[in-house]
Amino acid sequence: MQTTEALAAETLDLARALIQRESVTPADGGCCKLIASRLSPLGFKTELLKYQDVTNLWAVREGGQPGPTVVLAGHVDVVPPGPTDQWLHPPFSATLDTDYLYGRGAADMKSSVAAFVTATELFLSQSPSFHGRIAYLITSDEEGPALHGTVEVLRELAHRGEPLNYCIIGEPTSSHRLGDVIKNGRRGTLSGRLYIRGKQGHVAYPQLAENPIHRFAPALTELAAISWDDGNIYFPATTWQVSNIHSGTGAGNVIPGELMADFNFRFGSVSTPQALKQRLESVLNRHGLSYTIDWNLGGDPYLTPPGTLCDVVQQSIRAVCKIDPQLSTTGGTSDGRFIAKHCREVIEFGPINASIHQINERILAADLLPLAQIYLQSLTRLLAASPAMVAQTDAV
Repeated sequence: MQTTEALAAETLDLARALIQRESVTPADGGCCKLIASRLSPLGFKTELLKYQDVTNLWAVREGGQPGPTVVLAGHVDVVPPGPTDQWLHPPFSATLDTDYLYGRGAADMKSSVAAFVTATELFLSQSPSFHGRIAYLITSDEEGPALHGTVEVLRELAHRGEPLNYCIIGEPTSSHRLGDVIKNGRRGTLSGRLYIRGKQGHVAYPQLAENPIHRFAPALTELAAISWDDGNIYFPATTWQVSNIHSGTGAGNVIPGELMADFNFRFGSVSTPQALKQRLESVLNRHGLSYTIDWNLGGDPYLTPPGTLCDVVQQSIRAVCKIDPQLSTTGGTSDGRFIAKHCREVIEFGPINASIHQINERILAADLLPLAQIYLQSLTRLLAASPAMVAQTDAV
């Protein structure tokens, strides 16, 4: 595979093969075994690490010369397709229609994984001896609870003393066109389930009851109006959102005895989980509420400031797409929140995210080639044994 035409065809073929494997989280659908079958002939030592019902792939190729470990990370599990009769094409058919490749996982993120593999194949054909190591960390537990995927693999790697220096995660980060956004961090997520206790009673005798809805309303108004922080140059301001409220027995003549509300903070490095908890609870206390909260810290924020990895991926995008990518930390969480605790520089880069988790998820077929080229150039700039290799890769 030496030509751009071959790289495009190989990436499309592998992306379709991965999409056609039904891998609704935590199922793997054989994706990790397929990826391993492509990497093993290249000299990778591959391991399928299974924890409960999750399949993970850890694969390493030594370059022969001292250097950093570059990890290509991602997931092959997907969210459920939803009503299949509303799709233009069956969600696991990987259908090419006009300019798009349709299928669950096309954008999030099987096309990125395919591009990782074909970029690696071409890189090794050009530079079989290189500085450092290339590693793959692929899981089938990113879209689910994320308990037995990347977290478990990282725990095992830490036990082995495996060094991780740079990590590129193939999450779909592009906004309007391929290459316009790189995620160099993500906000943390802190959720809570709040229970407000009142006293049940008859609506005709409110003096004998205590309505938790009425009691909570002033506190809710205050909480919704709070500016939790102003953010900083890397992170937007912290947000607080209520996602569910439930109270009542279903009867129209009964004052409820309890209210339940689910809420979530998305926060950057300006605030800490403890400070956010204390501030919220101080509002509830000031309003004299009887309450309990079940807290769940889904992930701390992480950040890779501009440096080697950001520079390399930005340079690669400029060379391939002729645009200047924006660094961003917006959006939901990813496995980057786990990897960043073990790897000094982590970024996320991948295709346009406009259709992810939607019916008719798709990717522009024409974006598969430049996606693979960007990964190829990034590997070359981080690991190539000589400047001449970078120049050779620029020509692909």
